[in-house]
Amino acid sequence: ALDYQGLKGIATSLGHAPVAALINPEAGSRLAISKALTNLVWAPLTHGLKGVSLSANWMWPCKNAGEDARLYAAVKAVSDFAIALGINIPTGKDSLSMTQKYPDGKVVYAPGTVIISAVGEVSDVKQVVSPNLIPDPDTVLVYIPFSDCDFELGGSSFAQTLGQLGDKTPDVPDADYFASVFEGLQELIRKGIILAGHDVAAGGLITTLLEMTFPVENMGMELTLNPIGVDDPVRVLFSEKPGVVIQIKNNDLPALLEGKWLATPKSEIPHAFPLGKITRERSLKVTLHDVSYQFEIDTLRDTWFKTSYLLDRRQSGEKLALERFTNYKQQPLNFSFPESFTGTIAQYGIDPKRRTPSGVKAAIIREKGVNRDRDMAWALYLAGFDVKDIHMTDLISGRENLEDVNMIAFVGGFSNSDVLGSAKGWAGAFLYNERAKLALDNFFKRDNTLSLGVCNGCQLLVELGLIYPDHDQHPWMSWNDSHKYECAFVGLDIMENHSVMLKSLAGSKLGIWVAHGEGKFNFPGNEEQYHIPAKFSYHNYPGNPNGSQFDAACIASADGRHLAIMPHLEDSVLPWQWAFYNQNRPNDEITPWIEAFVKAKEWIQNFKYD
Repeated sequence: ALDYQGLKGIATSLGHAPVAALINPEAGSRLAISKALTNLVWAPLTHGLKGVSLSANWMWPCKNAGEDARLYAAVKAVSDFAIALGINIPTGKDSLSMTQKYPDGKVVYAPGTVIISAVGEVSDVKQVVSPNLIPDPDTVLVYIPFSDCDFELGGSSFAQTLGQLGDKTPDVPDADYFASVFEGLQELIRKGIILAGHDVAAGGLITTLLEMTFPVENMGMELTLNPIGVDDPVRVLFSEKPGVVIQIKNNDLPALLEGKWLATPKSEIPHAFPLGKITRERSLKVTLHDVSYQFEIDTLRDTWFKTSYLLDRRQSGEKLALERFTNYKQQPLNFSFPESFTGTIAQYGIDPKRRTPSGVKAAIIREKGVNRDRDMAWALYLAGFDVKDIHMTDLISGRENLEDVNMIAFVGGFSNSDVLGSAKGWAGAFLYNERAKLALDNFFKRDNTLSLGVCNGCQLLVELGLIYPDHDQHPWMSWNDSHKYECAFVGLDIMENHSVMLKSLAGSKLGIWVAHGEGKFNFPGNEEQYHIPAKFSYHNYPGNPNGSQFDAACIASADGRHLAIMPHLEDSVLPWQWAFYNQNRPNDEITPWIEAFVKAKEWIQNFKYD
């Protein structure tokens, strides 16, 4: 999204077809653009196809026999196709020395290709269509090609599995029809007719259908390929001819088949093929004429994921890579919102358009290298705080002393580029600067204050020992067990607790973002010695993304006033910020995480001074 209150946003996508370009550089160029656009089409674009801009990144082994001519043909094809579609390519880059020569005389050429980046303004981020199936039995799956070319197998993943390249690729000979289908799908999205959708690209139609089922438990498909009118199931299922599959309500199908949704209808080109229905069986059944094929979805999902597992072994090590491979399908996101939660901003008595001070002051504490300050400021402001920005230089110089604020938030990011370790340099800025240290010490001595540290800010609070100042041995943060940066949307269980910010959410199961490299909580004592308000929903990796002891996602002070949390609750207060939100709550304006900030503001308002 472009801002915190509006629904306009920016959508981006990528497309490339290097193997197809080996066979036909012109077709490879058109397919690269097609793939970028069939990825982008699921976001409702403010200005439609005409509002899309492309960037072309050329990578080619030039100055080798025939390659300069192939590059020229590819560039011309990109230019002609973009002009025909009515879209611009204002920028790009090139790497034209993609040849590797070895001392023994061996020469390796990178396949000449163009990588297309597409970008467009989105009119409503809440209308973006996801690929995962909707569990509605009163729906039908429809295949829509973006081209009237044949179902060629050249340059496909299927051909690669056979050790072949092929001699003829799919193509997009009619730019007008492509544009018509694109604009027609945009209109269907704006009207809310498309429930789910996925492009047909790498792996072909069979991969598209499987990927639509993978994220959804206990669902499959029962389909027929007969309407497509091609007798060869291999070509239909594995050709990477540009197209999409959409899920719509059954009563929307007649109008779709009439072709009225096309921006410029062309009745001579078949434009929509109903394939079948979803089922409650975990299999994909495909029939062509009298022959049926049945695919076990979960088995093929493991096959699909295995390449990631093999790569992950080199990053995370065999143990954790195997854990991820074993557990990815056993750790679904399960949400449970508070019974009182209505999803409306009005429920909390707050106003996102407030322009008058509330008198309850909070401060964002920043160090060079942090980057979540704006998101944190918005969450605090939305909850009713008057928010000010304080940089470490303000505290070090004495321009600020924290005496006028009741809540401070240490934000996430990479302070000092984590050169000395996460938050080590930031902690030093407090410990070795007299004014900054005095301001912090005095703030924590007051009994009418709250503090929140998120991610890098959490690491800071732990490094300074501010959560349990009376303990002889303090918790500490260390590298994730995977020894790599983990960015994921995970589940949190809110425990019974007395944290000011999280107490009212006890019993909830909520989704939240993690993004850290050193996020593992280590505790020198037993769990009973610490106050852990929220835990990761799963004990094993990757549900517990860092290996924290006791599955801790955060710790709070004994009195509940100070909270150090690794996941980013400030980046999870709006439904569209979640990677996956409760599909039964499409009209929610806010998520339960806002309650944590509202409770902080209310605590300060209700504080009774002696």
